[in-house]
Amino acid sequence: MEHLLWYDAPAADWEREALPIGNGRIGAMVFGGVAAERVQFTEKTLWTGGPGHPGYDHGDWRGPRPGALEEVRRRIEEEGSLPPQTVTELLGQPKTGFGNFQNYGDLIIEFPKLDDEGIRDYRRILDISDALAGVTFEAAGVRHTREYFVSHPAGVLVGLLSADRPGALDCVLRYEPGIEGADVTAEDATITIGGALADNGLRHAGQITAIPEGGRLTASEGRLTVEGADRLVILLAAATDYAATYPAYRNGIDPAGPVAETIAKAAAATYEDLRAAHIADHSALFDRVVLDLRGSLPDGVPTDRLLAAYGTADSTPATDRALEQLFFDHGRYLLIASSRAGNLLPANLQGVWNASPTPPWSGDYHVNINLQMNYWLAEPCALGECAEPLFDFIDALRAPGRVSAREMFGTEGWVVHNETTPFGFTGVHDWPDAFWFPEAAAWLCRHLWEHYAFTLDEDFLRERAYPVMKEAAEFWLANLRRDPRDGTLVANPSFSPEQGEYTAGGAMAQQIIRDLFKHTPGLTDQWEDLDSGLRIGSWGQLQEWKEDLDDPRNQHRHVSQMYALHPGADIDPLRDEALADAARTILNARGDGGTGWSKAWKINFWARLWDGDHAHRLLSEQLTGSTLPNLFDTHPPFQIDGNFGATAGIAEMLVQSHLGAIRILPALPAAWPNGSVTGLRARGAVRVDVRWADGAATEISVTPDRDGELDLRSPLFGPSGRMRFQAEAGRTSTWKVEIK
Repeated sequence: MEHLLWYDAPAADWEREALPIGNGRIGAMVFGGVAAERVQFTEKTLWTGGPGHPGYDHGDWRGPRPGALEEVRRRIEEEGSLPPQTVTELLGQPKTGFGNFQNYGDLIIEFPKLDDEGIRDYRRILDISDALAGVTFEAAGVRHTREYFVSHPAGVLVGLLSADRPGALDCVLRYEPGIEGADVTAEDATITIGGALADNGLRHAGQITAIPEGGRLTASEGRLTVEGADRLVILLAAATDYAATYPAYRNGIDPAGPVAETIAKAAAATYEDLRAAHIADHSALFDRVVLDLRGSLPDGVPTDRLLAAYGTADSTPATDRALEQLFFDHGRYLLIASSRAGNLLPANLQGVWNASPTPPWSGDYHVNINLQMNYWLAEPCALGECAEPLFDFIDALRAPGRVSAREMFGTEGWVVHNETTPFGFTGVHDWPDAFWFPEAAAWLCRHLWEHYAFTLDEDFLRERAYPVMKEAAEFWLANLRRDPRDGTLVANPSFSPEQGEYTAGGAMAQQIIRDLFKHTPGLTDQWEDLDSGLRIGSWGQLQEWKEDLDDPRNQHRHVSQMYALHPGADIDPLRDEALADAARTILNARGDGGTGWSKAWKINFWARLWDGDHAHRLLSEQLTGSTLPNLFDTHPPFQIDGNFGATAGIAEMLVQSHLGAIRILPALPAAWPNGSVTGLRARGAVRVDVRWADGAATEISVTPDRDGELDLRSPLFGPSGRMRFQAEAGRTSTWKVEIK
């Protein structure tokens, strides 16, 4: 199966080997142990910090700082730049109550009559097309099967343990806390978890219910013991009293009640019904896009060995293509599993998976690229519904962001800086090279505009997107400064993540603000003097700062001045040949190295420059250098944005629509001479299907959701390479050439 990850041994390491399942709110990592199974799980709103933590201030200044911001601006205008530490001392402050995403704990299932010796035909799998994880093996002549999924329709984690000999199932279930102070009891068929986080008083609740067929179940000392069963269904649910509402961030509801109701409803259904509803729900999203790179996975070779052999003499082109296709599909799977409509929060730095009370970077929402990268694939890969938690999150940031704008800048509008949390942390901290990024709100607004561009949903634009975008734009209209050197409007201070000094008019800041203004109706007459952030430097490079400061020896993983190329759309390789050449120059100077997310961004850059071979080279390097055996991206450590960014990059290689026309196979690499893709989406509310052979499109089909003119670009259309026509909603138009 091309959609199957499989391994021939249990997972020993959470980050590298365990397999992820999730429903957007509950995430779990399955280890597949024989004598003892570990299913580690999270609930996405289980966070320390925020209201309830002593001294929590949303990152806003704790006291008046008259003139501090003005002093920084004045000195930058006079001196040209300021060191990060100087700006931090004036404008930053230590974090208080920022908090961490929490590990709720482990479901441990012990099998007293099994051990790890003498096991035959062991296989641990993750079927990403059905969102099922499982284990099969034979022990003492008995075939054991275990299957797990997290159902979005039912709101529960579901497990089925079975054996092919009646009465052969004996096990003990227990909960191992990942948080301090949890109350755990076992009664009848249920382990009940409850309490409140010591840090902030956030109430949490969980239940684990066992439903055996045959045999005997007893409860004592916080454990459930099953003896002589034919099979066992396990249900797990969890919740907190978090609410995405400023300033309390609590809903006032004891989560124990909703959790019990969720478990009771799931327990009233059969396992088969729960499974069928889960697969139907997942498949309705996953099956929308089908990529076929004409590869094939060899029988009998586990996924970790395929990855280790990728691109070497121990692999084959067919196997490598299949692994690239699997990586693309795995990224789509991870977004579905970590971000679903109706959830309270979007996918964070680790999606919805975490096994630590203090995860890297708090498991938070970095908004200087990382959260945005998580959602680059949503629209082109036909997963727009999965971006709804992001839209909700952006909207929830407005209330605390208004306070930060007033208290720190003295203006209206809303703002958020470098990173944030579920509790509206919109202010600053004191990490000198990553604390100041007020452009984040404007960048987040791009996702609102993109959803409109891909759907043409005018109600969404009017009711959800425009009010948020307008308020973000109002912040910048009040905070742009005239550069005394040339009179252009610039952000001051600006900082280019995550290097250099603080200056005025940094390229990324200007490009982001310009992007916001361009897409916010009613502002077109107010940004003509805005500096574009697009300059070509002395050695032909696209400049990162307004001044020509780029060092050709610098190979920093951030290439922030490339925002205008991707995700922005202000560099057209045909119309802006000089800028495109400058982009190539800086990319070549910075090199193909970097962490997982950086390589993923570079895939998108080279795709937008229509260099499929270079984009594919970055994809290959990501697989060989930044991908773990379970196909998680690694920064290091594990950081999920690289998975999502690479998937978006593959989509960009096949279909682009950011420049108005729909370009077919704009960056097809030589490594993919033959293939097909169905279900990708283009701006203008269009489905695009493509087949290609010998590196050229042989069949193109487009199906628009709305009436209107479509502009397609492909050599398939003859010497002009162009097809313009009036399309009808729901009607598929197809062009193809005969293959001789």
